[in-house]
Amino acid sequence: MKTYPIEIELNGEQHRLEVEAGETLLEVLREKLGATEVKNGCGKGDCGACAVLVDGKAVNACLTLAIQADGKRVTTVRGIGTEQNPHTLQRSFVEHGAIQCGFCTPGMIISAKALLDRNQRPSREEVREAISGNLCRCTGYKKIVQAIEDAALKGQP
Repeated sequence: MKTYPIEIELNGEQHRLEVEAGETLLEVLREKLGATEVKNGCGKGDCGACAVLVDGKAVNACLTLAIQADGKRVTTVRGIGTEQNPHTLQRSFVEHGAIQCGFCTPGMIISAKALLDRNQRPSREEVREAISGNLCRCTGYKKIVQAIEDAALKGQP
């Protein structure tokens, strides 16, 4: 099968690789670049577990072709904070017990980050809208919404 060269910046690190025309960004991130923090949920864009930032915009990696990310900056949940210095959103999710099993958490945090990057003081309705494409099967969304609102109040680093 024919491959195409692409170059992407993943969490601040440049990568050059060959991808097939139909390969998704999710497949490339997980299987070729080892970014397993990007979860493979439904594969249909319904659950948001695979959400990443592409040039600052939240997208479902399962619905994005890898070739579409050529020349772009891709950020996963690992790229917005570190274990030693977590992002305000990451700390807030832990503090509010909004992480449950953790499977949806990376996508939730990415969607919340995209929201707070464009709107530092969102209303509760705007928070709910921002995460409406992310499904959590563990619990309701109360703690998740509270964590995002709290992070907004604290401001981003």
